[in-house]
Amino acid sequence: MGAHRACSEHRTVYRQQRENTTPPLPPSEINTSAQSSKPSPRSRYQYPEPDIPFVMDEKRAYLGYRAPNPPPRPMAAFKRQIKGLVLIVLVALLFAWNYRVYLAHPASTGSIPGQAPVAVAKDLVPLEAHIMSKCPDARDCLRDLVLPTMMKAQDKVNFTLSYIGTPTENDGVDCKHGPSECMGNIIELCAAHLYPDPKINLGFTMCLTREYSSIPDRTLVEDCALEHAIDIKALNDCATEDDGGFGIGMLRASVRRSKNAGVTKSCTVRLNEEIYCIRDGGEWKDCPHGSGVNDLVIAIEKLYRP
Repeated sequence: MGAHRACSEHRTVYRQQRENTTPPLPPSEINTSAQSSKPSPRSRYQYPEPDIPFVMDEKRAYLGYRAPNPPPRPMAAFKRQIKGLVLIVLVALLFAWNYRVYLAHPASTGSIPGQAPVAVAKDLVPLEAHIMSKCPDARDCLRDLVLPTMMKAQDKVNFTLSYIGTPTENDGVDCKHGPSECMGNIIELCAAHLYPDPKINLGFTMCLTREYSSIPDRTLVEDCALEHAIDIKALNDCATEDDGGFGIGMLRASVRRSKNAGVTKSCTVRLNEEIYCIRDGGEWKDCPHGSGVNDLVIAIEKLYRP
């Protein structure tokens, strides 16, 4: 405690000595320093007065930014537009007139001297196979001629698969190989009815025909339907619709078609509404243009008109 008081007293004595040695300021300097400590009113920042008073006028401000009215369009530009429209109308009328003349007088196809003219079918060429579902000749015909031809010329033909039988007086059909063949015919017709694409229905028919003796075994039908993505329930519903009347009706129509075409043998291939080739008794008959796949494809290409 004594040390602390000694240190404090020493500082107090030193401060008194320093104050006594500092000379006091004269009165004039005291007044001057006091006056300088007051802020001068002129030292404050003053905003400059604008030369022109600012007035907010919304109407003038808005109108000042409006673009001037465009000058009226010259008459020459209007006349050019009228001429352009007239030219377009004239071209359209000329095209319509030429098209009408073309329809009235189509261009004829020339022929080479010394050669018989080739019959030209419109659009797709009709290709038809007349079969019996439980016939071995139908299997050979589809496997060796029809399917390979379809793989090469499917986009050029309108394919139809028809069936051979005998219509009865009671709105029924007699099939050469018995009622099981009639049922097989109906199943294949239902496949074509539900799936018009030949890649599906013809593939399904070929699958059944490979084992034609087992048609219409349920296991065979289900396996072939599964192989070609055919709904077996829809197929069964088609065959049994209206107590079987729907399927019998399709079969009668198909049999009449074959009868009207004069076809009696399975398998008969017709091209462009004419008999092209017949498979009967394990051999090809009445095939003047050849029984090969390339022969049939060439005949189709001659008739095809894109």
